[in-house]
Amino acid sequence: MRGLDAYFNQADLEAVRRAVDAAEGKTAGEIVPYVVLASDEYEGTLWRGAALGALLVPLVAAAIHELAGLWGPVLLWLALPAPLGAALGYLAAAVVPAVKRALTPAEVMARRVARRASVAFLEEEVFATAERTGILLFLSLFEHRVVVLGDSGINARVEAGEWQTLSDRLAAGIRAGRAAAALVEAVGECGRLLARRGVERRPDDRDELSDELRRRER
Repeated sequence: MRGLDAYFNQADLEAVRRAVDAAEGKTAGEIVPYVVLASDEYEGTLWRGAALGALLVPLVAAAIHELAGLWGPVLLWLALPAPLGAALGYLAAAVVPAVKRALTPAEVMARRVARRASVAFLEEEVFATAERTGILLFLSLFEHRVVVLGDSGINARVEAGEWQTLSDRLAAGIRAGRAAAALVEAVGECGRLLARRGVERRPDDRDELSDELRRRER
């Protein structure tokens, strides 16, 4: 899987920072953008790939043996396909993101991303603002999933369902390979939504949380 620098270069990081600064200039919300390459290792998926390979490759070998009339040593046809298939399945799940996603149940990914987002919310102390107006925009790149978590001051004004359109667009941007641009757009939309919901900037408002994009491998 590509590293984070392949998704967000220095120009992208600055664009995100400027977008957060601009959005916060119109509202009391404190937007915290946070991105991880993946929310979990999904080790169970690697073994699922191995099991699938161990089942499929012997079937393929048997079909070749039967249809092509190839014989050769019995050991080759009986003993080798299963361990070879297990190794190939494990390797495919480990190095090909699309294969790993396909073999990981959607509900498992949803739970792991939600759990990792909750950890990020606490880790970055999104709750530590005077008016409890912190908002976490959490992106998990491997899973193509987005979680938006607002603190109590935000949740009193914005319904959880109102974040869905923003989350869906941002997730679509990840799938399309434009995570950085989609995040900049999402930050702007977040600011506009907060302004529409009356999360007004106070005269003495100050920047309580950093505008920088937080980046983690896991």
